[in-house]
Amino acid sequence: MTRADGRVSNQLRKLEIIPGFLSHPAGSVLYSTGGTRVICAASLENSVPPWMKAQKVSGGWATSEYGMLPASTHDRMKREASHGKQSGRTVEIQRLIGRSLRAVVDLEKLDGYTLHLDCDVIDADGGTRCASISGAAVAAALALNTPENREKFGDNAFRELVAAVSVGIVNGEPVLDLNYLEDSNAEVDMNIIMTESMELIEVQGTAEGAPFSRKQLNELIDLAEVGIKEIFAAQRKILAAHGIK
Repeated sequence: MTRADGRVSNQLRKLEIIPGFLSHPAGSVLYSTGGTRVICAASLENSVPPWMKAQKVSGGWATSEYGMLPASTHDRMKREASHGKQSGRTVEIQRLIGRSLRAVVDLEKLDGYTLHLDCDVIDADGGTRCASISGAAVAAALALNTPENREKFGDNAFRELVAAVSVGIVNGEPVLDLNYLEDSNAEVDMNIIMTESMELIEVQGTAEGAPFSRKQLNELIDLAEVGIKEIFAAQRKILAAHGIK
């Protein structure tokens, strides 16, 4: 199957990761996949949420904030601050990014610290949550492997990478890494998040109209693995250039 943008069914969009995109955070990247671009930053704060102290929970924490610039979409969207509250979608994505990173960060080694992951979408063409997770992973790895933070938290505070990709069924065919047009017209839309050891963190799948079979679910997860392995290779290339194994 040849898609509208010329890709075949199991092909990722063009992927580019630019490290050190921001001057101030300990780790940052510009993560671009096709027409979707997200700035991901990782910062460390010497405090933990009040509930951890109240419940005497040991270790540190990792949390995320996610947002989309008004001009990131085809039609300008209003800033959520102008509504006085975040949308349910934003809250859901923030929690997803946080869960994904907490699965690969050794929170015990972050004792007393919070790792903040800020993901800001500057161009949206589908897959912004997946791009945010994959970009935040690189930013976090860079942040936790600065000389100062390695001395503070040890060498293995960041245990392994995490990455995410969308898959779906479009015009009856399973496809990898959906853009906005495909996402809008998909019969099945799914986001897969996996660790570098190829274990699942989350599977978000929805049928539009007709249900999908267990066989199709397995095919989509297998297809996601193909793309996620390519993302891991791109992430590792960036980290290797910074001396991070």
